[in-house]
Amino acid sequence: MGAPSLLLCLSAALPLLLHADECQDIRMLTEAQPAKQPFAINCTSPLLTAAARATWYRHPSEAPVSTDPQARVHQEQSWILFLPVAWGDSGTYRCLINDTDVCHQVHVNLTVFGKYGCRRNSQRNLPDGHEQILHVGGDDSLSCHLNFPKSCVLDLNSVKWYKDCKEIKEKRFKNWEKRLLVNNVSAEDRGSYVCKANLTHAGRQFTVSRRIAVNVTEIVGYAGRFPKITHPINNTIEAQLGSSLTVNCTITDSRDNTNLRCWRVNSTLVDDYYPEPKRVREGNETCVVFKEYAVYTVSITFLEVKMEDYGFPFTCHAGFMSAAHFLLRPPAPDGRVYLMGGLLAVVGAAALVLCASRRFRIDVALWYRSAFVSTSTTADGKLYDAYVLYPKPPQDHRASAVDTLVLRALPEVLERQCGYKLFIFGRDEFPGQAVANVIDENIKLCRRLIIILAPEPLGFDLLKNMSEEQIALYNALIQDGMKAILIEVEKVRSYASMPVSIQYLRQKHGSVQWSADAAAGAPCAKARFWKKVRYRMPPKRFPPPSTASSGAHAL
Repeated sequence: MGAPSLLLCLSAALPLLLHADECQDIRMLTEAQPAKQPFAINCTSPLLTAAARATWYRHPSEAPVSTDPQARVHQEQSWILFLPVAWGDSGTYRCLINDTDVCHQVHVNLTVFGKYGCRRNSQRNLPDGHEQILHVGGDDSLSCHLNFPKSCVLDLNSVKWYKDCKEIKEKRFKNWEKRLLVNNVSAEDRGSYVCKANLTHAGRQFTVSRRIAVNVTEIVGYAGRFPKITHPINNTIEAQLGSSLTVNCTITDSRDNTNLRCWRVNSTLVDDYYPEPKRVREGNETCVVFKEYAVYTVSITFLEVKMEDYGFPFTCHAGFMSAAHFLLRPPAPDGRVYLMGGLLAVVGAAALVLCASRRFRIDVALWYRSAFVSTSTTADGKLYDAYVLYPKPPQDHRASAVDTLVLRALPEVLERQCGYKLFIFGRDEFPGQAVANVIDENIKLCRRLIIILAPEPLGFDLLKNMSEEQIALYNALIQDGMKAILIEVEKVRSYASMPVSIQYLRQKHGSVQWSADAAAGAPCAKARFWKKVRYRMPPKRFPPPSTASSGAHAL
């Protein structure tokens, strides 16, 4: 190699060496692990940017640890993985975190010792591993710190716990994932514990264990109090159907606690209750440490709120004695919507009742008369139920629809079918009586006045040319207060050319239209036209007692 090439290599390597010397030491860790077991260390210092990279070295080598996943010792992302640990792995390891503008270093001193033994004095001088504390008199838990990258699959069902080399089987102890739950802690629970589990990496099976030195302490001061959940507080939270929602569980606890913090549904962990897809899931735990206590936050996230979530308790647990839940409910509807809906309902109901009453009031009134009106004769001094006034055409005029209605239809329906008694001028007066006397005497004996109105040219001119006595009965009608029934023979287009008294009666009482086409068949009291006429007549049962059948009353 020539001098220029050598200078070029030195100029390229020198900045890297200087850069390594300039890295800031941010952490020094000490780890002790038994030989022939898997072990992993995570370079946990947060990467500053997405471009930051972590690289592991073994001191004093400047060569990076292999990234080959088949190697016994290799790097996976920010982890260094030993599969398994060997006696010669004792030493110092360095994690170099390179970012755009900064460089950090984490140093780890690893000591490899023989596997845990159970013979007398076999554990003397062995590292204590993780020290944990149980609080006497309450319920507590121990944690098995088996931390590995995602490529290592830990069988949580295989986790077993040992105390003083004997497997723990007492009912006071209960395995839960990587925790040992201890009920009613006593001083006898002090000692050396070991947790073991099965681990799989790239098809290879391993057994991994961790030793825990456990001390017990009395309940003193804040550290001994049960954890306090400040939120939720057994409250109700409004959530829109189909929306996403995150609820935090905030817990205040002692700094050295080992309490389990989690969300449960029906005593089942949320992540187990909702498998795939995880529509509802528990978030990561965060912790803020103060001088005498720590505040923990564990979230539960609903990717989509469904109807089945409403009214269902979601419970946050902190240890074994503290729990709080919340319920979901739909948002309270706007009161204005209910008010508007109520007003619309009232208006709609009123409109419906009004329409129904206008459409069926005649049928209801006739039914009531048929069911409840007395059959006895009304003692009002009246002889007739109605006086029929109609225009009479000249004698040489052919039979008209007016004659059909007055002389055939009215007597058939009102007299024979309904039992009314009519006075028809020209039919019921005695021969030789003066017209004025007939009208004056008989009009006072009638309860109603039926006036037949015919279209031009038959009706109006004839009605205008009637005798003064007949025209005068309109005045008597107004003075005596007699009710009038106006029946139109065919449609009357305008009342403008009719006498003022007729116009007044039309405005006050309305009119009923009769069509000559209805005369083609036998008239029937149940027809719509005749119901309208009967409704305006004096109340009377139908059918009248003299003609009633054995059946039920009909309209």
